[in-house]
Amino acid sequence: MSKLPITVTDQPVRIEKLVPGGQGIGAREDGKKGFFWNTLPGETVVKYKIIKQKSHYFEAIAEEVKNPSEHRIAPKDLCFLSTSPWQIMDYTYELKQKKLILEELFRQFNLKIDENLLPKSVQTDNHDFFYRNKMEYALYWNNETEKIDLAFHIRGTHHKMPISSSSIERPEIFEHATKIITDLNKNHAEARKYQSLLLRANQTGEISGGLYENNKPHPVFPNLTDKILGKEYSYSPNGFFQINLPVYEMALEKIKEHIKTENVLDLYAGVGTIGLSVAGDKNLTLVENSKAAFKELEKNTSSVSNATAILSNSEDVLSYIAPDQTVILDPPRAGCDQKLLEKLLETKPKNIIYLSCNPATQARDLEILTKIYHIKNITPYNFFPRTPHLENLVILSISPDE
Repeated sequence: MSKLPITVTDQPVRIEKLVPGGQGIGAREDGKKGFFWNTLPGETVVKYKIIKQKSHYFEAIAEEVKNPSEHRIAPKDLCFLSTSPWQIMDYTYELKQKKLILEELFRQFNLKIDENLLPKSVQTDNHDFFYRNKMEYALYWNNETEKIDLAFHIRGTHHKMPISSSSIERPEIFEHATKIITDLNKNHAEARKYQSLLLRANQTGEISGGLYENNKPHPVFPNLTDKILGKEYSYSPNGFFQINLPVYEMALEKIKEHIKTENVLDLYAGVGTIGLSVAGDKNLTLVENSKAAFKELEKNTSSVSNATAILSNSEDVLSYIAPDQTVILDPPRAGCDQKLLEKLLETKPKNIIYLSCNPATQARDLEILTKIYHIKNITPYNFFPRTPHLENLVILSISPDE
């Protein structure tokens, strides 16, 4: 077999639709399916570079298409495939495609949902560029200039692409990254010494983060603080914190509307931004399994008399689940643990609020939960514009009338 990548020009492929991973899907004349970056539905790919070859499918990057979609636009960044591959379509079309993909996932898992509950649109604040508050860059040694450049990894390869601009992160981050690289070059540093450059900005533009050196422990950077729905949170630039706070606040406002029990259990709590932002004066229990995140959670709950923070796997605190609760789920991309889902079905807490960064695993979990729960609301949010990623909020109730 030839070494990848392989450039193909003799087997055109018509793109049928976009799939949840973000690629366009189409089949060659021999029936083999391909998943293509840089394509839109209805386009025919006439030149493409294969980056992964399997027995029943392949993955590729389209280099030339004919009959381009009316929704295709020129990407803002040369590095768009590395950071935000949906820069190729107009923003209204992006929102439409995300809604279609979500509905298709729900159909695949046999979720019978009242048509009136299906989302009318994906929620957005209409800021589709310069929204990320965190970015990690690679470092690239430019043999021509004999200097270090900022870079991203080229999709599907281990190679790096040097960059001189990027429009997906907040401008303060890129400006700060450029200054760090300038200082490195003044000191004649070598790119191979460094693993990456991590930077984070809060809402007021303060920056924290720095360089990760190869073969050395990651440094601990100064904490940042941000206000979410009026409450201040402390968090580490190295750890997990939401990337797009304005849209996150939109989701939290919706969650807040559905907190109707006196007891709230927040599983996969992180640094506490969901439970602490929405529970008000309710009795709140927050569970987190990461020791680093739990330290931040303890800080954020220290002055909240009605909140209890617990360090444990969410799957190991099944005894905290009770019928008189609202349970908040915000699991990682893998979704919820099977034992947790079984305990929810057994204990029957009054309401479940499920915020997911992966609607595919969410739909899988909902297929189980809807054996006894009723879906009351579905609201998708565009936390990550210009990428295929979609955050989806589902509200479930044990009673069809609540």
